[in-house]
Amino acid sequence: MRILLTGSSGWLGRFLAPRLRRDGHAVIGLDIAPGADTQVIGSVADRALVDRAFAEHGVEAVIHAAALHKPDIARFAAQAFIDTNVTGTLNLLEAASRAGHDRFVFTSTTSLMISEAIRAEAGSAAIWLDEGTGPLAPRNIYGVTKLAAEGLCRLHHLEHGLNCVVLRTARFFPEEDDTLRDWSGPNLKANEFLRRRLTVEDAAEAHVAALDRAPVLGFAEFVISVPTPFARTDAEALKQDAASVIRRLFPDAAELYADRGWRLPASIGRVYDARRSETLLGFRCRTDFAAVLDALRTGTPLPFAHDPGYVAPKDLVQSKSRSGGPS
Repeated sequence: MRILLTGSSGWLGRFLAPRLRRDGHAVIGLDIAPGADTQVIGSVADRALVDRAFAEHGVEAVIHAAALHKPDIARFAAQAFIDTNVTGTLNLLEAASRAGHDRFVFTSTTSLMISEAIRAEAGSAAIWLDEGTGPLAPRNIYGVTKLAAEGLCRLHHLEHGLNCVVLRTARFFPEEDDTLRDWSGPNLKANEFLRRRLTVEDAAEAHVAALDRAPVLGFAEFVISVPTPFARTDAEALKQDAASVIRRLFPDAAELYADRGWRLPASIGRVYDARRSETLLGFRCRTDFAAVLDALRTGTPLPFAHDPGYVAPKDLVQSKSRSGGPS
């Protein structure tokens, strides 16, 4: 197929575009920043640009990964989130519906499942989060706009028959966490493979699976995250003494961590459960916490990306624009 991939110059796009081509698809990249896989420069909020991309490139399916994200809250007004994340999604959905497409894949986020109460983690047990979690009350403009975009996908399936698969992806960014500063970056990422992270390569594979399955699924939402080794019966113990639960499941984890100067988490307050993506989407992340421990055990490179200096291409474009340089 001829697939329009939005966000093609971004972190996910640079892995997803070549993965799609390996399956024989033609990829038409759309992004506000130039990139190796980007043919259309501009914003999804520009309706005329979207319509032109469909008309000139014979688009047959859409993977919509472009967005403003949570760290962008510090740099962009709320209206920019609405323009990009909501209006941009609507532009693409309407163009896909008019073109008679049978599949649309939307990159969403597990962040929209986290209310202020869930974020506070005040209870006595870890909270289990899956597709049935609700009512949803996102805590910031990022989550609010992503949830609205999911609603638009559902509506276009109901009203126009457009098959839409929504992927609520957990963390796969390579840069440092923008809030948790008391952990080293690699240590924090390794810990997150217990319950709330995946590799960018696995994120790309999930999108390929969603593209393939969309006509069968109709409309569906999936949590896309590492398969957690924990059971729901571990919820109270995880909140009270997570390290002991981890040592029970992975007896040499503490020693391997100590050799690296890392720490196991003392408490885990929430866990993402991605089992539905295995049963209905046929997708399971290849890289998990056991793979991280294997790398520590053998001295091989860690199986995930960590780049404290990573700057998203769209941020470079915005920086040049603000400084008066070429954009």
